[in-house]
Amino acid sequence: MRKIGSRSVQISVQKQDLTSGNLPKKILLFTLPIIAMGLFQNLFAACDDMVILGIFASDRALAAVGATTYLVNLFVNVFIGLSVGANVVVARLIGAKEEREANRAMHTALTLSLIVGLVLMVLGSSLCRICLEWLDTPADIIAQSTTYLRIYFIGTPALLIFNFGAAILRAGGNAKTPFLYLSLSGAVNVALNTLFVLVCRMDVAGVATGTVISQYLSAGLMILHLLREKGALQFRPRRMTLCGKYLVQILRIGIPTGLNNLVFSISNTQIQSAVNSFGAAAVAGCSAAYTLEHFVYTSTNSVMQAAISFVGQNVGAGKHRNIPKILRWCLFYAAGIGFVMGLTVVGLGRPIFGVILDSNAAIEFAMTRTYIFIFFYYMCGIMEVLAGTLRSLGKSLLPTAVTMIGACGLRLVWIHTVFRAMPALGVLFASYPLSWLLTAIAHFVGYLVAMRRLKRQGPPPVEPPDEPTATDKIPTTHELLSTDETPTMREMLATDETPTMHEMLATEETPTTDKISATDNEVPSLRTAPAAAH
Repeated sequence: MRKIGSRSVQISVQKQDLTSGNLPKKILLFTLPIIAMGLFQNLFAACDDMVILGIFASDRALAAVGATTYLVNLFVNVFIGLSVGANVVVARLIGAKEEREANRAMHTALTLSLIVGLVLMVLGSSLCRICLEWLDTPADIIAQSTTYLRIYFIGTPALLIFNFGAAILRAGGNAKTPFLYLSLSGAVNVALNTLFVLVCRMDVAGVATGTVISQYLSAGLMILHLLREKGALQFRPRRMTLCGKYLVQILRIGIPTGLNNLVFSISNTQIQSAVNSFGAAAVAGCSAAYTLEHFVYTSTNSVMQAAISFVGQNVGAGKHRNIPKILRWCLFYAAGIGFVMGLTVVGLGRPIFGVILDSNAAIEFAMTRTYIFIFFYYMCGIMEVLAGTLRSLGKSLLPTAVTMIGACGLRLVWIHTVFRAMPALGVLFASYPLSWLLTAIAHFVGYLVAMRRLKRQGPPPVEPPDEPTATDKIPTTHELLSTDETPTMREMLATDETPTMHEMLATEETPTTDKISATDNEVPSLRTAPAAAH
């Protein structure tokens, strides 16, 4: 147990230990709630976009929201990348059993999330129309897309607080709580969107408003949970500050991760711009396909989040031998989940698109994207797991540089060369699996180099256990007798302050017999003697 301020903080190692035991089983059990959280989140988004807008509104409304997808990712995912830095830093401190420092890092992360969320709210609301025009958004849907974004960005402070809080809990080994809170807020989101679209006839604005309300609900639930936490992850508003040491560490890992997301988003916005050139039917079809394929991406990306927490704690604990085993199992889970779910989406795609899309042209556009993406999504999962492992090893710049070349660079070159020569959607989307494959290979080479350097460094020195505090330490009899503060008998007799027998008898304070007799009624009895007398 250690002290933080005036409060005692005790961490439950058994609940939060990701460094020992049956690691394959722990990784799977840890990943399943994250997958479930992502699937529920996507299910609620699908209900909003495909069912509520596609069925009860129009293809135009669905296209208006779909046209904002990459732009939202461009703004939001860049800053959500900072939460990866918080996950890595807190996980390492917990693995090293540094509860006090983990608490300081947690408060720094939450303070950062609030500041960044407010900045993002202002920037997103102000620049959304300009960005939509830059992406060549069709004129018949740009007004609705602008309305959606201006309302949506009001919820970004809550969105970041929840994501940072979820990353912190995962760093401590808790992946279930974020899933429960997101499930509850997602159900509220669907209910509100149904009310606003069907009853209030708010169309796109109704979907955005329901989303914002649900985001603040999830953020509120997360804060309440952290307030009730017992241990290193206990949140207290008065401790919110930006600790320079941990702010630098979070930014050192989070900024490259955010840039990595930015690079992906830039390349995706270029592809979205190319999709927009095919008209509203292509935008609606590709938006519907993206909604389905995002189920697969979220599932494989959940394994990456598990890898970050497991590798982070093992690096902090100095258990470097566990890292290759963790990586192997995470790669196995990501590839297996991506392949199985991809086949499922291909089988269900056309019936689902036939229900939510009005035109056959939009359905064909949706199936074109689905066939190309889904069969290769396991490559994307492998790429994400390798990148997350590198970030937990402290090599956050490396995956960013690889992504800039392998993903963004390749896709941009592809658009301006191969796609320009053969302007078809199938040719455009073929750049994705090729970039995933090349980037995954480069990440794996980087992982081998990082592990070789880690082995050369050797395990961190084993620190001695903390000495008990002065109030907790019980001295031995030998220490009591040999301590410098204990006076010897010779010193006690030789001290000037020790009264002689003659002085004791001659002192004026010595009561006479008469005085003793006169004060009998002031002598306390044994029944009323104070406990201090013992």
